[in-house]
Amino acid sequence: MSLAAQGIDTGDTAWLLAATALVLLMTPGLALFYGGMVRTKSVLNMLMMSFVSIALVTVVWLAAGYSLAFGDDIGGGLIGGLHHAGMAGLGPDSVHGTVPTLLFATFQLTFAIITAALISGAIADRAKFGAWLVFVPVWALLVYVPVAHWVWGPGGWVLDKLGALDFAGGLPVEITSGASGLALALVLGPRLGFKKDAMRPHNLPMVVLGAGLLWFGWFGFNAGSALGANGLAAAAFLNTLAAGCTGLLGWLFVEQKRDGHPTTLGAASGAVAGLVAITPSCGSVSLLGALVVGLAAGVVCSYAVGWKFRLNYDDSLDVVGVHLVGGVIGTLLIGVFAVREMTGGTEGLLYGGGLAQLGKQLVAVAAVGAYAFLVTYGIGKLIDRVMGFRADEEHEHTGLDLTVHAETAYDHGVLGHGAPVSASAVPSAQKVKTQA
Repeated sequence: MSLAAQGIDTGDTAWLLAATALVLLMTPGLALFYGGMVRTKSVLNMLMMSFVSIALVTVVWLAAGYSLAFGDDIGGGLIGGLHHAGMAGLGPDSVHGTVPTLLFATFQLTFAIITAALISGAIADRAKFGAWLVFVPVWALLVYVPVAHWVWGPGGWVLDKLGALDFAGGLPVEITSGASGLALALVLGPRLGFKKDAMRPHNLPMVVLGAGLLWFGWFGFNAGSALGANGLAAAAFLNTLAAGCTGLLGWLFVEQKRDGHPTTLGAASGAVAGLVAITPSCGSVSLLGALVVGLAAGVVCSYAVGWKFRLNYDDSLDVVGVHLVGGVIGTLLIGVFAVREMTGGTEGLLYGGGLAQLGKQLVAVAAVGAYAFLVTYGIGKLIDRVMGFRADEEHEHTGLDLTVHAETAYDHGVLGHGAPVSASAVPSAQKVKTQA
């Protein structure tokens, strides 16, 4: 056994292997969560946008993404180098801390995958699938990878120079996906019938199943970020559970008070909002802080999802209202609730730390949000100009499942209860099925 391999801790490695699998499961969970929230005519397209992200981001990550995000800094805290492109020099004995570097790289890959998939919820029902195939790898390299380096990479400016804290991805995952989702929603414009037609979730049991899988995977997401089977992982695990619970309860409280009805969709959304908010702070706050963070996210996000109707941006599945707003809440509240026992030194405002850390968190949120929005908007506009990003009106009206994938999720769905379908919109194989 090499000297490097002797530095590998088998307990830490076993935990991170499990955590990596848990985080990967979150993307199929997200597919179900999103798939249940759309109408019957676009279920499969929604599932496909998540599943294809697994393949696209993996290829990009192995080719260059990991090296640029976690390689030695070459750009003043902005980006890493390419000396590990194609995973060069990273054999089975290479060690990152107490775990194999290949495992660490795979764990971080699962974060990149779900971040890209999250964006799809903002443009559900109306994006060209081919344009999405182009967007995902370009976005991963130009947006996710640099931000991951800023926050977690060696020499990254957010951590090393600014001193902002983010334990498990409030900045690279939640704020980046939310700001990017807003940018794409503006590029594509609202769905046909936005603010006029009812666009209710078609399958709430699917939504709840997806939310449950997300919650299950989130333990790997947050506790796995300790990179070891240790006390910090245990604290992050408990904080994750607590915040998900108070997020759920906070959302239901608002629904009951505002609408008179606590809903299934609200329960699922509230849990996700609490989990989003605790992601950056699970390794920085006490259990009491986690309870407050989750509750704040559940309450605020339940109102934030309605902003799209007043501000006229069609964020189809509330990526902005939940992930951007929840990520901002969780990242900023580190500056309020951080405790020395968790951070190793940094304290928030309520624990004698003053306003300094809150200011650092605010700068990080503003910088990452602005960068993600502007670059994503540019990518979206370029793709729209070159090949068109918005689906044809007829395809959108008929449903992307049938017109793009030549399939329907339910035999009685689009054709049985949808709008009339023109012959030109139905692929030849589907024509045969319908005639039969």
